[in-house]
Amino acid sequence: MTIIARSADPAVPPVRRRWYAHLYLQVLAAIVAGVMLGHFAPATGQAMKPIGDAFIKLVKMVIAPVIFLTIVTGIAGMRDLGSVGRVAAKAFAYFLTFSTVALVVGLIVANVVRPGAGLNIDPARFDASKVSGFAAKAHETTVVGFLTGIIPDTFLSALTEGNILQTLFVAILFGVGLAMIGDRGTRLLAALEDLSLALFKVVAILMKAAPIGAFGAMAFTIGAYGVDTLANLAGLVATFYLTSLLFVLVVLGAVGWLAGFSILRLIGYLKAELLLVLGTSSSESALPSLIEKMERAGCPKSIVGLVVPTGYSFNLDGTNIYMTLAALFIAQACNVDLTLGQQLLLLGVAMLSSKGAAGVTGAGFITLAATLSIVPSVPVAGMALILGVDRFMSECRSLTNFIGNAVATVVVARWEGRFDKAQFDRAMAGEAPPVDRLPADAVPAG
Repeated sequence: MTIIARSADPAVPPVRRRWYAHLYLQVLAAIVAGVMLGHFAPATGQAMKPIGDAFIKLVKMVIAPVIFLTIVTGIAGMRDLGSVGRVAAKAFAYFLTFSTVALVVGLIVANVVRPGAGLNIDPARFDASKVSGFAAKAHETTVVGFLTGIIPDTFLSALTEGNILQTLFVAILFGVGLAMIGDRGTRLLAALEDLSLALFKVVAILMKAAPIGAFGAMAFTIGAYGVDTLANLAGLVATFYLTSLLFVLVVLGAVGWLAGFSILRLIGYLKAELLLVLGTSSSESALPSLIEKMERAGCPKSIVGLVVPTGYSFNLDGTNIYMTLAALFIAQACNVDLTLGQQLLLLGVAMLSSKGAAGVTGAGFITLAATLSIVPSVPVAGMALILGVDRFMSECRSLTNFIGNAVATVVVARWEGRFDKAQFDRAMAGEAPPVDRLPADAVPAG
């Protein structure tokens, strides 16, 4: 079987590729192999952990420079600094709206389905030490600490310490500074754009190792936690997955329809990245590829550079659904009846705590701990009940977060009147040229 990949340039002949050469099929096969190894040889599966960790480290190695170069060249190429603030304001308006919608959806589903009802668990039975580490981290991530943490110790440390928000902060400042010096910065801008193209070639090289990374990560997950752990809490896991699916298809699907695109076509376009996120349980593993693909799909570099990295910290739809759903599950399992007022308080606290722990490793579980510690009606120790299956829900959180950020990028680009629908359609059909054949930040014709 041969698959033909067509170029947007009619002068370039179609490239024939065997079906097995496609990244998404390789990653899918690797995930299946990892599940089989982890299930039938758990010890060997757990030994594969370094492989998955190594791949994620490889990707994280290039995340900071990718974000920095994308934002700097995008802002400096625009020259219109007023539009930078306008894009940021629209992005945050979108993030706030749909983060709230995600929290409300989780709250409604938890009240309707009641996945924790009937478990009748005594909170005194929980081993609080199992979740004490997460609770301690939650207390450390205050709003003030989060805001001051955006400022790096040095300019260069923002590019070396792996903090996305610090990289974003420095990149915006440098991009604005470069734009302000006008024509004198033209040569530096051209050099940074060339460096950006080279860096995306590095990303393409690293992505060839994606199947190996997905195999190692999935083998470890199944080997360490086992599919058997799903049996006791299958109701919660199934409810969370179905709720996230409902949110993506109905809520984000409606957003896409209003913006003039199909959510299913977008998911199909990002299938390789989504499988990588599924295999590694980390949406960061596909961040560089998402930036490249959204540029290829007709979204200007300046908008992609602002919306995608910021969304990774502030637009966490899957995490928000998880927080309200998991909190009410614990309350129901412990026979704690929450009034409407208490549930609304829970929602408000979850909204704030999800921002305070942005960019923290294991943010989903940590933000849940932060939320429950402020709402005393639900025992924080009850988190031990879901600790065993949190890894499996982490995959769904990451997938939902990833899709939400892709949708946000298209919507903000459309709000700005800079979304190239013709280019988007070519990308969805697999006919769009790679980024290095696109203008740096061209304004679409229509």
